[in-house]
Amino acid sequence: KVPRRLPVTLSVEEVTVLLGACDRLRDRFLLALLAESGIRIGQALGLRHEDLVSRRRELRIVPRSDNANGARAKTAAVTTVPVSAPLVRLYSDYMHTEYGDLDSDYVFVNLWGGRVGSPLTYAAVYDLVRRLRSGTGIDFDPHWLRHTYATGLLRSGVPVEVVSCLLGHASVATTSTTYAHLSVADARAALTRAGVLTEDVS
Repeated sequence: KVPRRLPVTLSVEEVTVLLGACDRLRDRFLLALLAESGIRIGQALGLRHEDLVSRRRELRIVPRSDNANGARAKTAAVTTVPVSAPLVRLYSDYMHTEYGDLDSDYVFVNLWGGRVGSPLTYAAVYDLVRRLRSGTGIDFDPHWLRHTYATGLLRSGVPVEVVSCLLGHASVATTSTTYAHLSVADARAALTRAGVLTEDVS
């Protein structure tokens, strides 16, 4: 039996460095969105402005088969994910500073060179990833931000059922199996929070 590969995660410091290395608000918003919501890169590339409900600080992941950039949501049902006020402000800054008067339904579009206003492609994102890897020395993949998000939630004590719902997994078993790499220290922390264990070793 081939052993399951453990998901690779990033530290808080590494995510902070990557965000700080983004010269453009569009790119910073993209990485911040992935890190905070745990959505897949295909889901991000398929986002429309109507999917981000700023006043309620909610993000709707809507499966669509007609994305002009070939983006795939990899989910059959609409999923709603809560987002923070700072992320909404970053979206607003991106819209006012860089997006401007462009007439496009897509949140992430090409803004410099080529077909300005066309939806951002997977290739463009991986060009960004290569630049950030080179500039920061941090080896990462956009999907690692999803793993980092999920692992952080579980380590913070968020029930696996909630994490599964936020990730859009069809089954809680998928979430449990994927993130079974949480350490003994994580288990001890969870048991301590639940009052099963105490930190008193005297």
